[in-house]
Amino acid sequence: MLRRTLPHAVPFLGRRRGAVVRLGCWSLLESAQTFLGGYGVAAALDRGFLAGRPGVGLGWLAVAAAAVVVGGAATNRVFHHLAGLVEPLRDGLVRRVVDAALSAAVAGRDASGGRTAVSRLTHQTEAARDAFAGVVMVTRSFVFTVAGVVAGLAALAPELLVVVLPPLAAGLALFAAALRPTAARQRDYLHADEELAARIGTAVSGLRDIAACGAQGRTADAAGELIDAQTRAARALARWAAVRTLTLQLAGQAPVVLLLAAAPWLLERGVTAGELLGALTYLTQALLPALNTLMTGLGAAGTRLLVILDRLTGQEDPPLPVGTTPRAVVAGDGTPGAAPRQRAYSPAAARPRAAPPAAPQGGVPGGVPQGGVPVLELRSLSFSYGPGAIPVIDRLDLRVEPGEHLAVVGPSGIGKSTLFALVAGLLTPAHGRVLVDGAPVQRPDQDPFAARRALIPQQAYVFGGTLRDNLLYLRSGGAPAAAVDAAVRAVGLEELARRLGGLDSPVRPSALSQGERQLIALARAYLAPARLTLLDEATCHLDPAAEARAEHAFADRPGTLLVIAHRLSSARRADRVLVLDGTRAVAGRHGELLRRSETYRDLVGHWAPRHA
Repeated sequence: MLRRTLPHAVPFLGRRRGAVVRLGCWSLLESAQTFLGGYGVAAALDRGFLAGRPGVGLGWLAVAAAAVVVGGAATNRVFHHLAGLVEPLRDGLVRRVVDAALSAAVAGRDASGGRTAVSRLTHQTEAARDAFAGVVMVTRSFVFTVAGVVAGLAALAPELLVVVLPPLAAGLALFAAALRPTAARQRDYLHADEELAARIGTAVSGLRDIAACGAQGRTADAAGELIDAQTRAARALARWAAVRTLTLQLAGQAPVVLLLAAAPWLLERGVTAGELLGALTYLTQALLPALNTLMTGLGAAGTRLLVILDRLTGQEDPPLPVGTTPRAVVAGDGTPGAAPRQRAYSPAAARPRAAPPAAPQGGVPGGVPQGGVPVLELRSLSFSYGPGAIPVIDRLDLRVEPGEHLAVVGPSGIGKSTLFALVAGLLTPAHGRVLVDGAPVQRPDQDPFAARRALIPQQAYVFGGTLRDNLLYLRSGGAPAAAVDAAVRAVGLEELARRLGGLDSPVRPSALSQGERQLIALARAYLAPARLTLLDEATCHLDPAAEARAEHAFADRPGTLLVIAHRLSSARRADRVLVLDGTRAVAGRHGELLRRSETYRDLVGHWAPRHA
């Protein structure tokens, strides 16, 4: 981290020599204050009070007091010129963050929707500016304070340096040696904190998926591991804080103790009582406070500054996501804005499926009841959010047969996701029943048959393990490598797998686009043992070709598919379409619903191009 940051720091300071020189000149007055503080006390005692001349003693004390006033004025000017260093740093960081954010947005690499850039602009750059100002002030103050102390001790009696300098040098050397590991522990702590926040945020956005899969325990265990890692990082950081305390004792307290212990020897060498008192004044009133400020400032603000600068200037942008969802992409020949070079998927290439046989109508108008046990059956299903509320689902009857592909459509907020949550067992009906393979649906953590169904929500849940771990999330017993490879090919995950480095490469969820996360969740569901798959707008971040490929893959997969459609093409691919309009539900084929359902005609009118 230091190796990456220092090459930026040296040219930055070199381009601002004027500001550095002005800071140094005003700081010299502060070192004069330090020099006269101890020297004035020694002269007041030896030349004034002990010599029987109190006026002389008071005069020297007045000189020391005047030096304090002059030093205060110098400090004020230091703050005035500090902006010449601090503000250019902040401006440069802002430009870098904005450039990186714009490049990521244009290239489609920003998976956070701009939240990372906002955090860096509003929080991290301001924190870097404040930390840099603090580091400059404490470092400058310490350097010139030490210069004033050393000059004062040498002027009083060179023998004093023999006692004071060795422990001071040893303490500073130990402190300097601890800076790098302290910064590393600070970085580890921040990384652990960010990983924990990212995992919790991902888990919260995927709560329905987690609950539907009955994976609460596994998710809690994964979060617990990150909490333990954060705790270990905090303890390691605390241990290095203890080392900082030790260096303060060695560099600041040890010289005072040694000076008192060596007083007889110093007096024998001709050091006067005033010179001893002046030396103690230097140590206790100047050196020790400066050391405390330096070690606190560099140990906390300094290491934090290194970490933030490393984030803002040292990290490379994540590679361009390969997949189906970038808003703007870079073509394979490096031409910005060109279309991605990826194999197009044609629905015609899919294996033909026969439509389910026709049957007498019943239940939902347009339904296709069959003999035997349906995969999904809804009996007078009703649900409302609270007593007295208008039902979102009202006395809905529906049969979905094995192998059927059903699309669910309706205006926004009409209850499509609520229906899927009821089927997945995440919500409890107010009235009626939900049966899967003839068995009542229960909460996933209480349902012995929960593995028969899989719900993939719009916000796909991806965690920080390997890509293979993510794909096997619903297969606790594992799966053959050939089955995993087949799932990857079926939903079009090959390009992402290659970019990540293979199935056994780690996944960083924050570096993935929403569409890429959806592809991983789709492959996971494809690999799952579930006979009933519920896609709750799980392809909304994919482009039409990728969406078609995924839906055809699930339609060709053994089992039954329910899809919340948000495109006309998705509805037309289904065997039947269920239309929810808030008053009654209608099911049927696309052409039939165009004649029978005004709601469906309105939806198709919104989906279809006006000139079509």
